Amino acid sequence: MSFVIGHPFLLSGSREEIVLTHSTPASLSVALGETLTISCRASEDISDYLTWYQQPPGKPPKSLIYDADLLESGVPARFRGRGSGTDFNPTIHSVEAEDGAHYFCQQGYDSPTPALSPVKLELGIKHPLLH
Repeated sequence: MSFVIGHPFLLSGSREEIVLTHSTPASLSVALGETLTISCRASEDISDYLTWYQQPPGKPPKSLIYDADLLESGVPARFRGRGSGTDFNPTIHSVEAEDGAHYFCQQGYDSPTPALSPVKLELGIKHPLLH
């Protein structure tokens, strides 16, 4: 899978700006069936106010995981949210072809209507070679 990492997201609020960054490498290859962990770090403690979105090609984003580790209704159990405070590390177990999408982290700690963060991952599935 290939990943595209966006620029840090700055969100103005009543306190200092909260910056979200990714520490996931800019380029990875992941085969179907493998496990993938994504990471997002906040510049200050945001408790569990983090939502992960998935945006399949040509479709609007949809919420996968909210409050850092709670799955939205209908999201497969292979998605797992982890983290609180400043470090968040959701995992996709047994990656499937339909998981190819952009993944966005969004914090909701410091704004009533936070915008989607441009910190994103583009997941391109690497299919096993056919013999």
